[in-house]
Amino acid sequence: MTVKIQIRPVNQSVCNTLINAGADPLIARLCAARDVQTPQELEDRLNGLLPYQSLVQCEAAAARLADAVQKQEKILIVADYDADGATACAVGMKGLGAMGAVVDFLVPNRFEHGYGLTPELAEIAAEKGTNLLLTVDNGIASLAGVARAQELGLDVVVTDHHLPAEQVPDCIIVNPNQRGCGFESKSLAGVGVIFYVLMALRAELRRRHYFSDGLQEPNLAELLDLVALGTVADVVSLDHNNRILVSQGLKRMRQGKMRPGIRALFEVARRDWRKAQPFDMGFALGRASMQPAVWTICHSALPVCWPTMTHRLKSWRRS
Repeated sequence: MTVKIQIRPVNQSVCNTLINAGADPLIARLCAARDVQTPQELEDRLNGLLPYQSLVQCEAAAARLADAVQKQEKILIVADYDADGATACAVGMKGLGAMGAVVDFLVPNRFEHGYGLTPELAEIAAEKGTNLLLTVDNGIASLAGVARAQELGLDVVVTDHHLPAEQVPDCIIVNPNQRGCGFESKSLAGVGVIFYVLMALRAELRRRHYFSDGLQEPNLAELLDLVALGTVADVVSLDHNNRILVSQGLKRMRQGKMRPGIRALFEVARRDWRKAQPFDMGFALGRASMQPAVWTICHSALPVCWPTMTHRLKSWRRS
């Protein structure tokens, strides 16, 4: 078999600009070959994230969720079963819970329910007394499921990142790839979309003077370990916006500020969290988490201790 090595073209002008701005020559060359255009794109500060206001219907989703939080309506998260969906579910559970929401989650059995929000899942949600269905990393193709949920009196908010078809569900949709959305980061993963919705929700609740001494505003940066894992494991393009999310998540991991489930994954994968790298999340944690991800990562949003999580993962690997 003949092996052909393809070399990325390098924009030498951009490379020189990056070097002149203080970047290491090797880093400058690597970045210039990956469509980095300005020195500002090398920054990873959170204030460099694109504003949630540019994500179509993000504020509408936040307003509906804020109503649910204040009225103590039952919110049910319908998640996907891969690493992106699992981490998105955990981010939703943890973030909404921190804002006082009544929230639970449901991960479909692919053999019984198929993919996404199906009519069967809508009926299960209605039986649970759900008021608001919130999809994460799925839903853009769930026309029948959304319609059935609405027939049963449920409101639906879809958060997804997959490419839409000609027809989409008739509900609030937050998806950077939907028509008419000017959000510049089209590579935002499902976990990134729900993280943005939570940022908008916190701002909406702040505007309503909801937070008080009894319930302080949550620090959403505490969720960035999950956002980083889901983003890398889903193999989306690491554009500037995604690089900020992943870089900040990695920094938290290296400081030991991570979910018990992620810490357990590091141990089971025999990787050192103090030296966490994107490779770990894409080829070690991401791969190890595929089958038990829903249990391990979603429940890492709940008060489960690290030794218990590690034991569960090791038991799964032996089975």
